Amino acid sequence: MTQIRKLLVANRGEIAARVIRSAREMDIATVALFSDSDAGAPYVAAADEAVALRGNSPTETYLNQKRVIEAALRTGCDAVHPGYGFLSENAGFAEACAKAGLVFVGPPPAAIAAMGSKIAAKEMMAAAGVPVLPGITVEADAEISSELAERAESAIGYPVLVKAAFGGGGRGMRAVSEPAGLLEAVGGARREAASAFGDGTVFLEHYVESPRHIEVQIFADTHGNVVHLFERECSIQRRYQKIIEEAPSPVVGEDGRRALGEAAVAAARAMGYVGAGTVEFVMGADRRFFFLEVNTRLQVEHPVTEMITGLDLVKLQLIVAEGKQLPDAALAPSRHGNAIEVRLYAEDVNAGFLPATGMVRRFSVPAIDGVRVDAGVAEGFEVGVHYDPMIAKVIAWGEDRDEARRRLARALEETRLFGVVSNRDLLVGILREEEFAQGRIDTGYLTRHDPAKLADTAQRPGAARLHALAATLAAQAGRREKAGVQKSIPSGWRNVPNAPQRQTWRCNGQEFEVLYALSGTPLRAWVDGEELEGVHLHAAYPELVDVEFAGVRHRAEVFEAGGAVYVSSSLGTSTLLEVPRFPEPGSLGAHGSLVAPMPGTVVRVEVEAGAIIEAGAAVVVLEAMKMEHTVRAPHDGIIAEVRVKVGQSVDVGSVMAVMEEQ
Repeated sequence: MTQIRKLLVANRGEIAARVIRSAREMDIATVALFSDSDAGAPYVAAADEAVALRGNSPTETYLNQKRVIEAALRTGCDAVHPGYGFLSENAGFAEACAKAGLVFVGPPPAAIAAMGSKIAAKEMMAAAGVPVLPGITVEADAEISSELAERAESAIGYPVLVKAAFGGGGRGMRAVSEPAGLLEAVGGARREAASAFGDGTVFLEHYVESPRHIEVQIFADTHGNVVHLFERECSIQRRYQKIIEEAPSPVVGEDGRRALGEAAVAAARAMGYVGAGTVEFVMGADRRFFFLEVNTRLQVEHPVTEMITGLDLVKLQLIVAEGKQLPDAALAPSRHGNAIEVRLYAEDVNAGFLPATGMVRRFSVPAIDGVRVDAGVAEGFEVGVHYDPMIAKVIAWGEDRDEARRRLARALEETRLFGVVSNRDLLVGILREEEFAQGRIDTGYLTRHDPAKLADTAQRPGAARLHALAATLAAQAGRREKAGVQKSIPSGWRNVPNAPQRQTWRCNGQEFEVLYALSGTPLRAWVDGEELEGVHLHAAYPELVDVEFAGVRHRAEVFEAGGAVYVSSSLGTSTLLEVPRFPEPGSLGAHGSLVAPMPGTVVRVEVEAGAIIEAGAAVVVLEAMKMEHTVRAPHDGIIAEVRVKVGQSVDVGSVMAVMEEQ
């Protein structure tokens, strides 16, 4: 057995902080790695030491095996924990660690290699008696033609799922319902897979419609013990990436749990597994399940398993890496209650889940019993374009599923996240939606339910109007607070009443004009020309407004930063931008401009100046956060001008092309 004394955490964000936390409890010193943009990240400060990896791209930083191992050796580490993503499922890296005399906290290189290819993995699982779906492999350099579409129809049957052979996380994945769309899907999947994983090989398999995504947590030690720690339901997904996970699944009974567990353990034994891993299955409406893949690492959603079993999975990883036997609590696990996790992302739901960037101006989750937060950011941290845009995981436990669900919804509603667009309102909307509440979910949930409408349910009627009024009153309170003289006199006060004060705000594409008069009567206020009845102002401060109208009293928190005003109340949260009375000339883009919806790099320009195109045609393809995003023509027209070229970096709002109507 080998005692780990010093551990290099070869990752970033919330998982790095998570590993550091457990290592500290085991009296293991930790060393963090950080890129230029991560220098101020919370996990860096949490580690005992930290090593800079100059640069920002994953290739030159967290994916650079040589630099990672050099950092471990330079700081005297005897082990490396890869977290998830990056090098966690890289067999070559695991081998390189062993050659350098470092303990790799993960499975043997052979097990990683076996599961690194989804094709080889399926063959191995079939031989072990684990149910699998038929598939077709398309090598990275293979020519694709119409014959492939015909072959897929006869050997697999439509709909077909195109998947990256050497990766996960939804990258390089496409669903195709008919032969006409297969070749384009394969081409796009290969490009995305090559960019994200360094290999464009993809494979095709039959797409099980309306499936559930069920996975089983496995653990094995070097003493021959292999166990499963029950299942997780991960069916709520967007763009093939999970956003809500729970344990146990609401539909898997004891017989199904036993069958899933036995299949997962058989899979682990077939590959000679050691450490933590996850066997993923797709389950149809008939409750039949089929093997998807094995993730040879810790999963993002591991906290829900921890919360129903009481086990610390990172500690178990380190115990196994030291050559010890799994403890009795893991060898004979028990479960209690339910746990649900949401992934809080910096992304714009209304723009098709485009990743968002910006500085986190304020971030707080209320302290509620049974709620856990694994965060990767703190106030003042800049969410950039280089990495996954997850801000935090918020997890709630309950005696039953309904208690966990309701507890989590309340925690999210009271979460304050200002400065960057997020999916918080969508998560709240899902948790409170009836189908989800009843456990009637599958991977098509966000196809049946409009994400934008779900997000809107987190905002009560009248929220924007109230928040515009609160922002206005807070602003006037701030001006009075800064005044050099007569601070007690309200803004706009006159001995002889004059016209009311005026301020206009933009919120969610709408403008709200607020008028108010604080002289003569306690308060008169109008929003968009309509006077509010029975208004009584209890208090107004720069960061808090306590106002009553229509017989209901509201307390609104107001926070101003970065040119925006964020207002939160019992009705929801709004982001408001003040509309200047006299906008600068030339501040708007040219008519017909197609702008970048997010920062990124141009990977393809699909049109030339003078081209006649139809609505929906691809114009420019951007790559950001390892995924491709296509900017399409909003209507039929002519490309008057193309302003970008392949390889060019663009900021959000940059004009990439200009269209004219025919």
